[in-house]
Amino acid sequence: MRWIIDKSFDFCYGHRVWSQSLDKEYSLDECLMCRHLHGHQGRIKIFLSSTELIDGMVTDFKHLNWFKAWLDATLDHKFILDRSDPLFGDLMSHYADDSGKMDETHFFFHEEGYWTPRLELLQNLSDALIEKYEGMVVVDFVPTSERLTAWLLQIVRDRMQGLGVRVEAMEFWETPKSHCRVEND
Repeated sequence: MRWIIDKSFDFCYGHRVWSQSLDKEYSLDECLMCRHLHGHQGRIKIFLSSTELIDGMVTDFKHLNWFKAWLDATLDHKFILDRSDPLFGDLMSHYADDSGKMDETHFFFHEEGYWTPRLELLQNLSDALIEKYEGMVVVDFVPTSERLTAWLLQIVRDRMQGLGVRVEAMEFWETPKSHCRVEND
């Protein structure tokens, strides 16, 4: 027997899918809306499984409280930006080199695989710029639903190994009608 439990989490975020392309035959138009700066009310559902129950449970749902805290602190009301986005230099001008590429010395790399601007570099900027930069999370991939789901699944999978619980899959709703599921190998 294998038991599977799930828990959902909501967060708001912004992104830009700069690599978007469309086939007009299927999309019916050529409007590349996802290339615009835009936001979503995202929902994540994590599926955990086990072949053995401990205290009658796969694991306590509270064992995912760390993820909710991480999600709120890291991604909620933040803009997720690909470091390879052609607009990187425009959006992060104080944190880019002369060619508009990410200057890694101006960022703090987090073990979960993302960068945030070094706060000490924000001191001499206007409040508006400080707020903009504090709201940026830089990743090394185009932040599509599929890539975000795979990234978040990896984070949860790595952390939950300590409990001996398998992360079976993760689902991510970008909108109430559009969703992605990634299953663990």
